[in-house]
Amino acid sequence: MSVSKRRLAVLFGGRSAEHEVSVSSARAMLPHVDRERFDVQLVGISKSGEWLALPPDTNVLASGLVTSAAAPRLVVDHRPGGTFMHADGSGAPIAVDVVFPLLHGPFGEDGTVQGVMELAGIPTVGCGVAASAVAMDKELTKRLCKADGLPQVDYHVVRRSRWEQRPEPVLFEIEGRFEYPVFVKPARMGSSVGVSAAHDRDALAAALTEAARFDTKMIVETAASGYREIECAVLGNAAPEASVVGEIVPANAFYDYQAKYADEASKLIVPAELSEAASEEIRTLAVAAFRAVGASGLARVDFFVHPDDESVLVNEVNTMPGFTPISMYPRLWEASGIPYSELITRLIDLACERAEEHRRSQTSLN
Repeated sequence: MSVSKRRLAVLFGGRSAEHEVSVSSARAMLPHVDRERFDVQLVGISKSGEWLALPPDTNVLASGLVTSAAAPRLVVDHRPGGTFMHADGSGAPIAVDVVFPLLHGPFGEDGTVQGVMELAGIPTVGCGVAASAVAMDKELTKRLCKADGLPQVDYHVVRRSRWEQRPEPVLFEIEGRFEYPVFVKPARMGSSVGVSAAHDRDALAAALTEAARFDTKMIVETAASGYREIECAVLGNAAPEASVVGEIVPANAFYDYQAKYADEASKLIVPAELSEAASEEIRTLAVAAFRAVGASGLARVDFFVHPDDESVLVNEVNTMPGFTPISMYPRLWEASGIPYSELITRLIDLACERAEEHRRSQTSLN
């Protein structure tokens, strides 16, 4: 008996500084989608926020940038069954059964797009609104991990308004709490955008100013100097599973944007060379962090591991990590026995499973 295909919309681009990273993920993923199970509709989001219906042979994926001249604009129709419609009302509706939001950073990975899809009743790959928003916000993630007793580096939050109005007290406050070096990050960005290491006061001021370009609040962390950067992938809904663990050996002093996307000297080691006990602890903590933020579908959990005693610290939870075949998340599952194409299908199935579970909840008192 033939099985009808699901209509899959792949969202990519977006309004964040990670626009180009998102396009790269979509370009790499699309050839591996099982076309016997899914009909694919490309939906590009420009940097100005326009949603565009793109043809299968679009050159946007090659150019690396979604522009408003690429295709007809779309809006999301909120009728049952959720369909994308041409904004001017012309043309037939583009029906969608499930959405794969290959969006990184704000306005895509932070719960905003997930909220639009929930309003439209469309199953969406990955985490829901709350978990996406929490995991995107490093401060909230750290608070939840702390509440669950998960080990992590010490941190301090700085508001951009306070930094711009009273920089000297902010610097004294940080220096009174931490020794140099420290790391400064925008609280709600990914791909190491806006992240800097600071070894003295001048560098700290520059790092705070740089991070403030991308967010209204910044995170200052004590540097995990000499620690190994370890990552673990999590897959599932109610019963999440952890992959083997991998190690990042950055080409630069730390795994910054340049090291991730431009410098081929960085190395991804899968599986990581760790003791069985340390690997198992990391896998356990990865699932614990996944649950702490209320994640579903997928996440990559990043850790710091001490090179001598292999003590483990939770660093971040990424709800839509880089998704090319050579990105860490797919590589970890490949090493765990799930090939890339099968992983894509599993994630789509998990999205539909989660949506069906949510439909069981009553929305009225009758």
